[in-house]
Amino acid sequence: MLITGGETTAPGTALLIAAAPVGRGRLVDAGSVLPALAAVPPSALTGTRAATVVELADPLDPQTVLTRIRAAATAEGPLFLYVTGQLQLDRRQRLPHLALARTTPATVRYTGLPWHWLASELTIRRPGTTTVVVDLVTAPEVWQRLTDEGPRLLALGSAIRLYGRVAPPPDRREAAVPAYLAACAAIWRSGARPDPAALHEQAALQSGSAGALFLAPAPVVPVPQAVVPVPPGPRPVEDPHPAILAAAQAGRHGEAAAVAAAWEQRELRAYGPGSPQAIHWLEVRADLARLAGDPALSCELWMAAADARLARQQTADDPDVEGAVDRAHHQWEQITDRERARVAAPRLVALRRRVPGRQRGALRVLQRRLEQLHAGPPVAGRPGPGS
Repeated sequence: MLITGGETTAPGTALLIAAAPVGRGRLVDAGSVLPALAAVPPSALTGTRAATVVELADPLDPQTVLTRIRAAATAEGPLFLYVTGQLQLDRRQRLPHLALARTTPATVRYTGLPWHWLASELTIRRPGTTTVVVDLVTAPEVWQRLTDEGPRLLALGSAIRLYGRVAPPPDRREAAVPAYLAACAAIWRSGARPDPAALHEQAALQSGSAGALFLAPAPVVPVPQAVVPVPPGPRPVEDPHPAILAAAQAGRHGEAAAVAAAWEQRELRAYGPGSPQAIHWLEVRADLARLAGDPALSCELWMAAADARLARQQTADDPDVEGAVDRAHHQWEQITDRERARVAAPRLVALRRRVPGRQRGALRVLQRRLEQLHAGPPVAGRPGPGS
């Protein structure tokens, strides 16, 4: 369905995609939100006076969806993609796909839309002209990967603004509904026209999505009071740290990780890789992984922070470098999955050789436990150096 509105010759473009399998494999009633969105003035969907809106409901073929996305990507004005549906992993490459009408767990590689196709088609767009808004439900294996890897699994690139909600698998007795996009539609129908960041904040609060992961290129609920140290240099007046910490302490680990990752991307764009600001957010993410009970991810992130500090020519006895390696070592000690511990060990051993730390014998302790992991069943985690 094509809807046009406005008067100007360079309209914004909105592409609405509602997709889900037919039958028992359907986790979400994706199309149920389309009538609510159709009742919204087209200009509200794009934030422009003139708008072209294309609606794609329950598509059968990934090539059809790809063709629509490719055509939308050539639009001159602002482009908004609204995507609702369910995500599944293909069995061969374990990559996320948007499930379409004919998709089953066995055929997703051929009948679903690979998520990375979306990123690939949008790379031709000028930075700052493209916004993707999602309201997605995940199959169990996708939710597990999101829990392990965080929002980077769905990253579309720094030039594309990504907002929305990703929910865990629903109760199998009934399909979920796109509550986040329904909240967006209700806000627009009320006559309000908030900018995308404000709209996201309001929709996240109104959708009642406990346990969901919220995606945003900027913090959702900043609070103007710092409770943890922040890096030197310019920063926004409102400090996101308290809101992130509150989310983590309330058990909303996905939300906390998503906001921290968004701030890391913001600082990477502003100051570059390896900057103190970017490293700070890398360390925030590492500590959030610890709070979420994911020592393997926390270890990886602390090692990345240590490597980044060493690359900045900070010395091996620098307290920040020692602290990062000590924390990586401590988190490695907590990993109960033998294979994940083995995979992380060589990098940690190399770091320990460069950064012995202040606790004598830390390298020997690490090597001894690694020998135990190779020789027998997992060794129960015990405190290592640092905290």
